[in-house]
Amino acid sequence: MKTWPGAAYPLGATFDGSGTNFALFSEVAERVELCLVEIEPDGTRTETRVPVTEVDGFVWHAYLPQVQPGQLYGYRVHGPWDPENGLRCNPHKLLLDPYAKATSGEIDWDPSLFSYRFD
Repeated sequence: MKTWPGAAYPLGATFDGSGTNFALFSEVAERVELCLVEIEPDGTRTETRVPVTEVDGFVWHAYLPQVQPGQLYGYRVHGPWDPENGLRCNPHKLLLDPYAKATSGEIDWDPSLFSYRFD
């Protein structure tokens, strides 16, 4: 998938008429993957992972010239796991963009969404 460096600002996903710039702040990330999600008519989901390699001032960013508005996406953030100190990087979880302008679908508040156990 074609990827360009993009820009660190504005944060979130920004379509410019030709493609989309993605920018995510993380002071602790060691690696970030942008995950493009497609849902087939039968409900099957496919995920295309795009490495985000450009970082400026703790903002990870990439520009994807072919991505249009309405693209479903999330992030997988690799880095330290130390919940007692507020560090919860877990690439096994697909993260919502904290700067997203909209979300799609409903959330099933399953215990697997959380980094701690319910007793």
